[in-house]
Amino acid sequence: MQIRKAVALKMEEEEVPKVVAKGKGAVAEKILEIARKHGVPIRRDKPLTEALMALEVGQEIPPELYRAIAEVMAFVYNLKKKP
Repeated sequence: MQIRKAVALKMEEEEVPKVVAKGKGAVAEKILEIARKHGVPIRRDKPLTEALMALEVGQEIPPELYRAIAEVMAFVYNLKKKP
């Protein structure tokens, strides 16, 4: 059985996204629960999650992950456009 992992990102306008929470197991479940409660979109992306787990909370996303983060942002944008 795999241990669930979750990473939460926050992006302010004109700023680089930052890791605001990360965790495994029960902590990951709590992150997902809070996201669902507040209507935050959730995307499953194991390779990106693994890369983000290596970052520290509060750390900006490094340039090598910008493309992957842009895909997540497009995913969220498309969700918000749906009626």
